[in-house]
Amino acid sequence: MFTGIIEAIGQVASVEPRQGDVRLRIDSGALDLADVRLGDSIATNGVCLTVVELPGNGFVADVSRESLQHTLIGQWQSGDTVNLEKALTPSTRMGGHIVTGHVDGVGTVRERQADARSIRLTVEPPAELCKYIAGKGSITVDGISLTANAVHERGFELNIVPHTAEQTTLFHARVGQQVHLEVDIIARYLEQLLSGGNSHDAGSRLSPAFLAEHGFWK
Repeated sequence: MFTGIIEAIGQVASVEPRQGDVRLRIDSGALDLADVRLGDSIATNGVCLTVVELPGNGFVADVSRESLQHTLIGQWQSGDTVNLEKALTPSTRMGGHIVTGHVDGVGTVRERQADARSIRLTVEPPAELCKYIAGKGSITVDGISLTANAVHERGFELNIVPHTAEQTTLFHARVGQQVHLEVDIIARYLEQLLSGGNSHDAGSRLSPAFLAEHGFWK
């Protein structure tokens, strides 16, 4: 579990194909790995990766075919920069929102413009994710906890303040660039509950009628 508050910018050191999947080596830059152990998780551009080696100047992770299919990792090359965040602990400040590191889809930066000292980006998500993105709601972009300022037919708008731009890879975001997206986990589970999920017990399903009966829906 993560918060979406980036701790450091790292760099892809190598991407090594291994019998159908990939072994990834990341130079962790300024990220403090003193408390990281084998088996720990590190979000890398929003993808939850498990540390399998600690060579001293970074970490190594194996990337499954499932992750390769749903992320941009297969396109990464040596020298690419990535946002890094270690998994949260019980004492971690919850500065962002609940982030799982499970990428829901890939979006595309469609617009970039200056707005005073901020950068305004418009990101087009896959059509199937649009229903989960709400104005003033939380969205994770390449592992960064952000607020969707507005949602319209072209996608959703982001305001990147100077600190976020300087401390993440978004400073270099360009039109046409693809990014990892993770929607708010609450939206995903709420949809599952409202649709009845996989339950065979109709009486256990959360529905608008149930919410209205108990005073949560008008």
